[in-house]
Amino acid sequence: MPPQITTPEMEIALANYFGFRKNLIVPNVKWGLRLNNKPMHECDLLLLTKSRYLWEVEIKVSKADLIADKKKAHGHINGNVKRLYFAVPHYIEGYLEHIPDRAGIILVNKPRTRLSCKVVRPAKNEKGYQLSDKEVLKMARLGAMRIWNLKQKLKDTVA
Repeated sequence: MPPQITTPEMEIALANYFGFRKNLIVPNVKWGLRLNNKPMHECDLLLLTKSRYLWEVEIKVSKADLIADKKKAHGHINGNVKRLYFAVPHYIEGYLEHIPDRAGIILVNKPRTRLSCKVVRPAKNEKGYQLSDKEVLKMARLGAMRIWNLKQKLKDTVA
């Protein structure tokens, strides 16, 4: 059995793959982001490109997690998102039929010490919504808020 890849490991690998220096990438968007008069559904990773379009990355770390995703009422359909990707560990590659056809697929592998990402199916472009300055700032604020929760967790583990 290959070593299991955790959600935080997947988040880091994906942020490196998509380039957190050139794109605004915010993990765990659950609240606080209403765009184009539409609330956003929960997103594991939300990426804002330089052209101000959103890409969603849904992270699945197990077969059961992948299959259960089909029960979500929103179906990852939102007029705000231009591209949808599912990122899965390489060891559940045999279950990709559970991923919607419109979604891109990224396989995450752990060869030795550093995880790698490979797009095995590109995402289909949807119309999407181009964010305004105010909405970009709102998303950046949500991302910055994550830093303080992380710092608190790190402090608590060291103490």
